[in-house]
Amino acid sequence: MTLNRRYLLASTAAAAVLGLIPAAAAQDTIKIGEINSYSGMPGFTQPYKKAWELALEEINKAGGVLGKKLEVVVRDDGGKPGDAVKIAEEMVVKDKVVMIGGTFLSNIGLAVTDFAAQQKVFFLAAEPLADQIVWEKGNRYTFRLRASTNSQALMLVEEAKKSKAKKWATIAPNYAYGQDAVKSFIANLKKVRPDVEVVVQQWPALGRIDAGAEVQALLKAAPEAIYNVTFGGDLAKFIKEGNARGLFKDRTVVSLLTGEPEYADPLGADMPEGWIVTGYPWSKIKTPEHDAFVKAYQAKYNDYPRLGSIVGYTWMYAAAGIIQKAGKTDTEALIAAARGIQLKSPMGPYHFRAIDQQSTLGAYVGLTTVEGGKPTMKNWYYADGAKFMPPDDEVRKLRPADAMK
Repeated sequence: MTLNRRYLLASTAAAAVLGLIPAAAAQDTIKIGEINSYSGMPGFTQPYKKAWELALEEINKAGGVLGKKLEVVVRDDGGKPGDAVKIAEEMVVKDKVVMIGGTFLSNIGLAVTDFAAQQKVFFLAAEPLADQIVWEKGNRYTFRLRASTNSQALMLVEEAKKSKAKKWATIAPNYAYGQDAVKSFIANLKKVRPDVEVVVQQWPALGRIDAGAEVQALLKAAPEAIYNVTFGGDLAKFIKEGNARGLFKDRTVVSLLTGEPEYADPLGADMPEGWIVTGYPWSKIKTPEHDAFVKAYQAKYNDYPRLGSIVGYTWMYAAAGIIQKAGKTDTEALIAAARGIQLKSPMGPYHFRAIDQQSTLGAYVGLTTVEGGKPTMKNWYYADGAKFMPPDDEVRKLRPADAMK
């Protein structure tokens, strides 16, 4: 059985209808719209795109979905929420897509979330991490694949609480994702460590960090531990300045996403030792599902996967699985099918919770290290996302009532 057919058949109760559409109808395609910051955040989005293209190829080679080929209409949002909304509208009106998917930056994900609610269009958000997407600004048309900011912050708290540090500093980009990440981490850390206090918070603009000034401010506050949420180019600048000025010496550092290859690899041997991170130790994961994914990815691209690759591959199969289970492509059928759907991924099985339409996909947690001059993770483990999500009664307080109808 092919990799595609294993994933699709195992993920949907309606898989038995595969191949029952007449041959003439199978010439048509089912269109999915995909919007992302390909030019603005290529380190993540390019591996992401390669992986969903691989998944799309596997799905269509195995016969498609509901007897039809899947077609992805893809556009670059240029990192602008307004442009993303215009693109989404064009996809629905002109391209006749049955669902919108993707997005990377949280402000763009939130803009498309609002569009989905207004236009009653199914939105399968792949990457944006802001909690608001499934909580305060959540709606019945929006589902989110990747583990939320709050979930990943809770995963890190499980390790951070073991530190004896009482005085903490934070540094995060000043937009929805960064704000959510700091709020969640500190609130949850204080629940298990009431003695913790925050001595300084730094909020650099995304993509415009003045690393020298930020490091100097942190040094002046003299924290015992640091919680970092910067990523991409901002992270590289922060680490370079921090290493040069001794910021990380003898301090606990907890850092969201820093173990992901797209952000870790450019650092090379400059990666600090022993940071507590979420990430993706791709070369060390030895499960049949992950091995099959890596083998297929390397065969097609002669390259190793990044975290974005896992997200893109899983997103494409999730979209296909939802359509297959629905048995048709109208929005209400897709919503009904997606709520509670059981799916598989290279990271393991997961499902979309009906209560908040958030997937239970987890994340890898461990410590940074350098092996052979290359950054990687040690002492890592997979944290099941289902164990780090709020109970139903808490979700009902966070989420609009009409989002759960």
